[in-house]
Amino acid sequence: MSEKKLTEMKNLKTGSFVLFDDIPCVVESVQVSKAGKHGAAKARVVAKGVFEVARKNVVKPGDSKVEVPIIEKSSAQVIALSEKNVQLMDLQEYSTFEVAKPDFELKEGDEVTIWRYGNYVMVKSKK
Repeated sequence: MSEKKLTEMKNLKTGSFVLFDDIPCVVESVQVSKAGKHGAAKARVVAKGVFEVARKNVVKPGDSKVEVPIIEKSSAQVIALSEKNVQLMDLQEYSTFEVAKPDFELKEGDEVTIWRYGNYVMVKSKK
């Protein structure tokens, strides 16, 4: 199970991570309205998916709780390349797995930084 923590909607900042519908997202903008005569302040958060193409617009009371994913960052080595995928070996636990090929150029033997959250894994950068 992947780690996560709770925070209030109004405390989210641009560039931070948040879970919407169990999809890890990065916050693009946060707007918090003032509390009205009869209600609490509302927070409007626009976020995009970290691992998949998803865009979320969420409006909730500013003090409502949301989950923040703890994204694990680690190193891996490129073992093999195919047309659409890259086979990697984790350099700490020596497990092998396959992920989608990133937009930048890779060759066998390269060391890369990977981000992992639950079943989501992506190659973030080349070392």
